[in-house]
Amino acid sequence: MSSSTAATAIVSLLLLSMFSVSAVIEGDSELDGANWLDGAPGVAMEYKVHVDAGKEDCYYQYVHEGATLYVSQQVLKGGDNAIGFAVRRPDGKIVHPYAWKATTEYEEQHAAGGYWSFCLDNQFSKFAAKLVNLYMTTFKYDEWEKFSEELQALDVTVQTFTDSLMNVDKRIQTMRQFQQLSRGLEARDFNVLESNMNYVSTWSVVQCLVIAACGFVQVHFVKKLFDSEGRKVAGAKTAVRA
Repeated sequence: MSSSTAATAIVSLLLLSMFSVSAVIEGDSELDGANWLDGAPGVAMEYKVHVDAGKEDCYYQYVHEGATLYVSQQVLKGGDNAIGFAVRRPDGKIVHPYAWKATTEYEEQHAAGGYWSFCLDNQFSKFAAKLVNLYMTTFKYDEWEKFSEELQALDVTVQTFTDSLMNVDKRIQTMRQFQQLSRGLEARDFNVLESNMNYVSTWSVVQCLVIAACGFVQVHFVKKLFDSEGRKVAGAKTAVRA
């Protein structure tokens, strides 16, 4: 690697860190002390939430104007392994209506700015609570364009560098989505396997106890039968001798 290339890379990394700090500071000042995550250009979160029977829980996340949005839910344990899931825009419009499914996904390439709501509805299940894996990610790619403009103002050509970072980030987001789905399926399969094992073990023990009890009762009555016959024969012999 030549000295000019190394210098360019170092300058790019320094400016990237400065740009990230300035973006967070500007976001905090614009939001007047709100959560610093609201000013971040990208957020990826994963939760495991417990939804009681007959209840509905809603969760909210701030999304930048024009940012990408991806959200998914997977029922890991409980009842029929299905739950209602809906997505609402900041203006209250439902863009993904309720659907009673085990797994649901929703993606928006150019989301409206504001607080989006994601609701998990377990009202159809009157007795079984649900354990749900909720995954959400949002990213604003315009921030990379601002970063490129700042570098071009310093006569540093990094268009290829910026494009590469954007492509890598998109691939990483896709990989995270597949990994999250795989983890959810693995957890759900493990819970089903554990539930089946407990079911089989419990009924096996019950059947063994029933079989043992039946055998004991049969032996007891067979012994009683022979005892009564023996008494009758002994009584008859005694009567004959008399």
